Amino acid sequence: MSKPILELIDINKKFSVYGSFKILGPKSYVNAASNISLKLYEGETYGLVGESGSGKTTTGRIILGLTKADSGQVVYKGKNLLDLSRSEFRHYRKDIQLVFQDPFSSLNPRKRIGDILEEPLIIHDMGNKKQRQDQVFKMLETVGLQAEHYFRFPHEFSGGQRQRLGLARALIIKPKIVVCDEPVSALDVSIQAQILNLLKDLQKDLKLTLLFITHDISVVRHVSNRIGIMYLGKILEEADTDDLFNNQLHPYTRALFSAVPDFTKSYKKRDTKISGEIPKLSEDFKGCVFYARCPFAKDKCKNEAPLTEEKQEKHSVSCHYVEKFKER
Repeated sequence: MSKPILELIDINKKFSVYGSFKILGPKSYVNAASNISLKLYEGETYGLVGESGSGKTTTGRIILGLTKADSGQVVYKGKNLLDLSRSEFRHYRKDIQLVFQDPFSSLNPRKRIGDILEEPLIIHDMGNKKQRQDQVFKMLETVGLQAEHYFRFPHEFSGGQRQRLGLARALIIKPKIVVCDEPVSALDVSIQAQILNLLKDLQKDLKLTLLFITHDISVVRHVSNRIGIMYLGKILEEADTDDLFNNQLHPYTRALFSAVPDFTKSYKKRDTKISGEIPKLSEDFKGCVFYARCPFAKDKCKNEAPLTEEKQEKHSVSCHYVEKFKER
């Protein structure tokens, strides 16, 4: 396989949790990312899937430089972005852009759409006034909007149109990588399909690499080439999309697939049920992060963290007992 366009190597990030009196110091810590390693290849879509609180958005924000990792590397064009100063990182920022989950709150309600879309071009000193305006009109057409929308305000658009504007703002400076953080979760199902199809067309036309963050299994199947399953700051399973949909190896992945009704029987899934919410692990916990909710857990799972191993070709999983229950 070719060299990755971007690589995360052993990324760690924990957040402090304070009690009633912050002056006494943090009460505990939450591991939002724990030894996260993944690779993005040019032109692909990598789907990052997990429950709320699993660390998906934190991982995306670390790539974008919006959250500082405690340790690890984010390698892009041979540079570790985590070692760069704010001014040095600005040179790379236009190559890595973000599409927000809520398009309305991400658009300035006081500005017209033309000014909103032109702002990234001004920040990165791209073209003169006439060239920037022409670029905005062209981008509006590219995302399925009209030239007259240039003069409107965000509140005059529907949810689907606002997400098209979010895509336009991210793409107008011609990035190489786009992090899509739950870009369709706030939209109606019919509108979701339109935005996803648009995203796939834009990816092909503009040769984009996408990190698609979501909790929706059905959505991620539609857009992703590879999928990583994330839980409590760790990637528990990673595989090509078709392989994962036909052969889930980790109990947590099975549970996610079991929770999604598939009336067409278009993929293979085994009935695996889990209960309870994502727990808060103590700092000295050394076992598998899924131990407390896993129906197959044993004492070894509590005391020893499993290694991530490639159990099948291009299919890696972090579990002690995959071989014992994978055919159940």
